[in-house]
Amino acid sequence: MTGASREILEDEIKPLVESFLQERGLKLSQEKTHITHIEEGFDFLGENIRAYEGKVLTKPSQKNVKSFLIKIRATIQENAQAKTGSLIAQLNPMIKGWADFHRHGVSKRTFSKVDHAIFEVVWRWALRRHPKKNRHWVKRRYFLSEGGRNWVFYGILEDKAGKPFKIRLRRAADTPIRRHIKIKGKANPYDPQWEAYFEARLAAKMAYTLEGKKHAQYLWKEQDGNCLVCGQKITETTGWNIHHVVWLAKGGSDTPQNQVLLHPNCHKQVHGSGIKVVKPRPEKGV
Repeated sequence: MTGASREILEDEIKPLVESFLQERGLKLSQEKTHITHIEEGFDFLGENIRAYEGKVLTKPSQKNVKSFLIKIRATIQENAQAKTGSLIAQLNPMIKGWADFHRHGVSKRTFSKVDHAIFEVVWRWALRRHPKKNRHWVKRRYFLSEGGRNWVFYGILEDKAGKPFKIRLRRAADTPIRRHIKIKGKANPYDPQWEAYFEARLAAKMAYTLEGKKHAQYLWKEQDGNCLVCGQKITETTGWNIHHVVWLAKGGSDTPQNQVLLHPNCHKQVHGSGIKVVKPRPEKGV
């Protein structure tokens, strides 16, 4: 895009945005505002958003990747004399957190590049610790061969009982890519007719996360594993939906205290027929 065309674009779009914000009591920040063509792309919250041959793709920005690797290298340098297991225990949460943040975009190739960059740093870290040993000795000392991979960086830690176990360096590329499911354009979380739709989205999202499974497991145990409409067992085969006892559209909270598990068909009946669901009372001492 030429400078002249960019100025024309700003002249056309900027007043519309400013007018939209002004109606809502907001103001456009001149310092943080940057208008560009989608084919040139832009960075936002650590992501680069850009159109490639008409298709918009989101992936980790170069600046974000660089910043993350600087943090990784600094951690490794600060632990030059640390035990291998201790170093890996510090790196794994950093790698997991960064990869989880970017797992919804087109990130697989970037993940692999980041893994390679981290490998180069830990390899140099290992070599520096044993300047009089050859590379084959260092490789046998710090790397395993597992699952078809010959360079698994590992160390030893002890559990609470004092029993040693192996800890392996996490790979960003092992993080599965999970795309965001686009919300229907007409869906309104404050409209009661969309209540079942948003609850189904919440259930689907929770099924993919450990935290979500623990949440569902808590509700399942609270109900003794039974659907509160038909009284039959809720299993992996039957499936389940999360239902808000007091609907969100009517001021209900999005917390376990206001949630129950129902069979998908029972959930439809509740919203279609207006069946009232009562959350079970916990037993004494529970």
